[in-house]
Amino acid sequence: MIRPPARPAAAGAVYFSLLGPLTAVRDGRPLPLGPRKQRLVLATLLSRPNTPVPVDVLTDAVWPDDPPRTARKNLQVYVSAARALLGSSGDDGRDRVVHGCGGYRLTIDEGELDTLRFRSLARAGRAAGERGDLRTAARLLREALDLWEGPPLNDLRDSTGVAEEADRLEARCLTVYEEWAETEIDLGRAAVAVDGLRDLVERHPLRERLRVAWMNSLHQSGRQAEALAVYDDYRQLLARELGLEPSPAMAALYRAMLGRGRTARTAAGTREGAHGTALPAAPKDFTGRREELRELLALLGSPDERVVVVSGPAGSGKSALALRAAHLLDDGFPDGRFHVQVRREDGSARTPAEVLGELGRLCGVRVPVVPADPVDPAVHAGSAVRAEAESGPAESGPAEEAWQRWLALHRALIVLDDVPDEASVRGLLPRSGPSSVVLTARGQLAGLAPVHRIAMAALADGEALELLGRLIGTGRLRTDPGAALRIVRACGALPLAVGVSGMRLAVLRHLPLAEYADRLGDPSAALDELVAGDISVRLRMASGWQDLSADDRRALGRLAGTAQDGGFTLDGAMEALGCGERAAIRTVESLIDAGAVTSPTGEVTAHAALYEVPRLLCLYAREQEEG
Repeated sequence: MIRPPARPAAAGAVYFSLLGPLTAVRDGRPLPLGPRKQRLVLATLLSRPNTPVPVDVLTDAVWPDDPPRTARKNLQVYVSAARALLGSSGDDGRDRVVHGCGGYRLTIDEGELDTLRFRSLARAGRAAGERGDLRTAARLLREALDLWEGPPLNDLRDSTGVAEEADRLEARCLTVYEEWAETEIDLGRAAVAVDGLRDLVERHPLRERLRVAWMNSLHQSGRQAEALAVYDDYRQLLARELGLEPSPAMAALYRAMLGRGRTARTAAGTREGAHGTALPAAPKDFTGRREELRELLALLGSPDERVVVVSGPAGSGKSALALRAAHLLDDGFPDGRFHVQVRREDGSARTPAEVLGELGRLCGVRVPVVPADPVDPAVHAGSAVRAEAESGPAESGPAEEAWQRWLALHRALIVLDDVPDEASVRGLLPRSGPSSVVLTARGQLAGLAPVHRIAMAALADGEALELLGRLIGTGRLRTDPGAALRIVRACGALPLAVGVSGMRLAVLRHLPLAEYADRLGDPSAALDELVAGDISVRLRMASGWQDLSADDRRALGRLAGTAQDGGFTLDGAMEALGCGERAAIRTVESLIDAGAVTSPTGEVTAHAALYEVPRLLCLYAREQEEG
């Protein structure tokens, strides 16, 4: 559809549109524009209105590779057809298309060509904005954009010359869209621009000004997490595609948004029982996990999802994902965001009473505080009951009920990190109210319901390489990309192991990537190589190993000893375990529930499925079996 010009042409005049497919109308009726070569000539003349267009430019537009000997004569035919279509100019009856100075000049008025009208409206809108008349500026810029029917000349872009003109027109349209969006944001009407900005960013992902306008519009619309995610996606895209960082101005905007979020939290903290935020620092080397992060942010922004379980093998980045999301959601939880470890430093489980006591201190809930005693968790539970029976309930009631009342009255985000089992957290999960809880765990925590689950698999090769490159430098990564790929695959593409490799290589700058890849490829030496300072992948594997029951450890050792590259079938499991089908299925499913074995994501019969032990856990299990 061609929109009528804002300044109508005389009756019988032709109105042309380039902001979309090349079209023309006279008195509301579409006009045939002839064969393709004739349309190319017309489009080229209209792209440079009231300006001489050299014959060579027209020739290249129509015949970009090998023009025929009759090219000039053919051009004359096409120009003659254009004259007939356009008619005369003004009262003196002069031709609209004239030849001279080595080219053809097309004379056309603003009311006859959408690009001229677009330029006039955009100029008037900018002038209004400079005068401070933002409402008029927004209206005029919007009128200009309403002439835009899609990518300019999108039906003729297979001609290089026309495509270049179309790209210039599209760049002008994008600039005006950015100016309009920024004006609407300044007027406090950001919501009208959000969807359009999102669509344009998808088509022009590297255009920073569009990204900035989208960030601002989301932020002003109260969608803080999405606004910050726009910056993070752009930063990762620039690093991956160009090896660059966002501009200082965009980075400053990001920091300013974080600052405004903190101010909002301070105001919320004046309400009774709201004690601000207690989160560890956001992980600086968080890389990849874009789909998982988007899913987690969407779930936590939904009123229907109160508990999310993020599960995966040791070192898969569960805690990093949960903390990344928590830092992005500062405006979504005005009563605070809190992080509590559910294990002690030695890896043993804290009692629910200990965890609840820490939550109470952070959130301002009066609950009985039970002293830590790492000897026997059962004693802790009994002590909590006895203490309450002897001293009476806390002023606000029994500990768990007080906590549930607080959750029901506040909108807070609780991250319970490294959960060993369901019993450790069951009484801490919200039964009602707007608060949300994220649980990270190696196992599936299958006994909790209803919850939403996000399973953390290994990183994709590209994501793992991106993480390695951030630690050792993209320049060094490019010196031997094949060896770099071998390194991340030898790490099982686990973020922890890739990170340790990167930290180690950052110190051992003399070490060729190929030599380190060879070391990691040796099953007997890989875990010895994955140590950087006080960070040891073997110790993390050992912690996960201790979480398993004695039966599961024994079974995992046997499966790892016979698995090929960590993979095995049900028949292989039956042979390794020396048992029948039902017993093998129960054992494998127990290991899946514990997070020690991964299974196919789609539905498949037990005999057809290929199960897998993550590479580094497989190496550790073989050590234990052999030792």
